[in-house]
Amino acid sequence: MKTYTKKQLKLVLLITSIIFILMVFVILFANLKIARDAKSHVYDDVENIPAQKAALVLGAAKNIGNRPNLYFTYRIQAAKKLYDSGKVKAFVVSGDNSRKNYNEAEDMRQALIEAGVPDSIIHADYAGLRTLDSVVRMYEIFGQKSFIVVSQQFHNERAVFLAQYYGLTAYGYNAKDLSLNQSSYRTKIRELFARVKVFIDIATGKEPKYLGEKIDI
Repeated sequence: MKTYTKKQLKLVLLITSIIFILMVFVILFANLKIARDAKSHVYDDVENIPAQKAALVLGAAKNIGNRPNLYFTYRIQAAKKLYDSGKVKAFVVSGDNSRKNYNEAEDMRQALIEAGVPDSIIHADYAGLRTLDSVVRMYEIFGQKSFIVVSQQFHNERAVFLAQYYGLTAYGYNAKDLSLNQSSYRTKIRELFARVKVFIDIATGKEPKYLGEKIDI
């Protein structure tokens, strides 16, 4: 069995510490930068958000196991408020449809119809595999250079930041968030690293996985 000298162990400890500190710095930078840059374009009050032609509702699973997913429920409720207030004339529901019997966009479309939003103004984006894809496709496919994003605040901030990077104007309308519990805690932890991934995607020139034919709104 290989043994290490004290000098070698100190070197390993030093390298490990440096890597850990760098990781913490990167996570803090990414999260603070995105929150700061998006702050002026994220709204809690539907009366204050600038009216736009269309809103992008970001996808989430309708259910978690046998229980309704409140992230999904609250996004639908927020979208309905936008419609009732006359802030938007159309919706794009964008989500993951990469697995059999799993279709976030269709679930959102049906939920909006059940909430009283006319089917004729709802457009489904079945290729919203990631937030980046949904945001970029809002312009590339649906022709909207300025729009409202509907999700929880932490998600809206990331979407708005991405829109700004790609030369688009997005305003986030914050759906109700969940209080911290076992489920929402995991979501918040994932968001810390999702924001780091934003900068990795920017550095590597990441583009949506699918584009396709344009759709008029």
